[in-house]
Amino acid sequence: MSGDLIYAFRVMRLPLLDAGGATIGQIDDLVAVPGRPGRGQRAPMPPRIVGFVAKSQRRRIFVNANRIADLDGDGARLRGWDVDLNPFKRRGGEVLIGEEVIDRAIGDETVSDIALTTRSDGRSTWWDVEKVRLARKSGFRRRPSHRLVDYDEVPALFDAPTEMQAEAARLRDSHPSDVAAIVRALPADQRRQLAEAMDDERLADVLEELPESEQIRIVESLDLERLVGVFDEMEFDDLADLLGEMPSAQQERMLEVMDEDDADMVRRLLSYEDSTAGGLMTPEAIILAPTSTVAEALAQVRNPDWVVSIATQVFVCNAPYKSPTGKYLGVVHMQRLLREAPRIELRQLIANAPFVTPEASDREVAEQLASYDLLALAVCDEAGRLLGAVTVDDVLDRMLGDDWRHRRRATHTDRAGAS
Repeated sequence: MSGDLIYAFRVMRLPLLDAGGATIGQIDDLVAVPGRPGRGQRAPMPPRIVGFVAKSQRRRIFVNANRIADLDGDGARLRGWDVDLNPFKRRGGEVLIGEEVIDRAIGDETVSDIALTTRSDGRSTWWDVEKVRLARKSGFRRRPSHRLVDYDEVPALFDAPTEMQAEAARLRDSHPSDVAAIVRALPADQRRQLAEAMDDERLADVLEELPESEQIRIVESLDLERLVGVFDEMEFDDLADLLGEMPSAQQERMLEVMDEDDADMVRRLLSYEDSTAGGLMTPEAIILAPTSTVAEALAQVRNPDWVVSIATQVFVCNAPYKSPTGKYLGVVHMQRLLREAPRIELRQLIANAPFVTPEASDREVAEQLASYDLLALAVCDEAGRLLGAVTVDDVLDRMLGDDWRHRRRATHTDRAGAS
């Protein structure tokens, strides 16, 4: 596309290309979020394109804007080969350019197109809304007249219902730990509004990055239905840490709203002392049979729902394959999986790996992780059954203590003020 401006109407006709240039879908719409309001002498930021809605394999999917390497007349080409095929779900504060903006009436004019400009900071590229193309029909002309105006002349086009909904949309791509730092810097009322504007999965991710005392303040402001949805999205170990900070009566009320099996799992985790492997572990790990193949293991590892520290190895056990398992046999690391043929069974690749009991101290867990260069360590009971795994990030959280989050918040605030 030539020129400084890229028009949304043309983008919505482009193919979606993989990293090699093969067509894998077609762009159907653009997802924008409002720009941040100006402060002091600073002008408001323009609305930004955070992603594209594409039609691929008979479904509408979301393609994050930072996944796009090039946008030109040939199409929108991805940086990598993988595509998230989960159906697109619009989030609060987001605006669909094709569906909600184009053809919208502004007085006696109609929005006929949106012009975007490409921006870059040397590390990443993004697209901001620069101009709005307005059309006016006249009884004296066969064709409508057009004019280009700056985006801030028609601010209502990109307004969110509330500023906190707009902020939640702007933070869509931010790392949960960065969002948590922003949440902690907000007054209590705005913190509650931002939590309400996030979807369940996003709020669960952010809660897991906050100290338990601050998690409780947010959780207490949620209604019962919302609470159930957020708890369903949280990791068991983080959920147990959160409930462990509550008085026993409140803790039991929270457990009662959960799924019965999930509540039993959390109760089991709560039975361990905080400074032990049992108090640190998560029961959710990649657990497969010795007869499972490399192909099956790699399919599990590719699942984006697994955290990185868990997805680096597969724990091999006898049935049952859910904690507590049958006898724990060993581990197969991802690097080994990548070197072997897809049909090979895991029993041929099992490596002996250390494990600890639930009563092991957090210091012992840290020493084992460091000694064997592991990202996750198996936790087994006296019968040799796998109960879960302790990940290196959870050990770091414990060793650093809660005050490291306070220091990080201060650093984030200083950087935000400097920018």
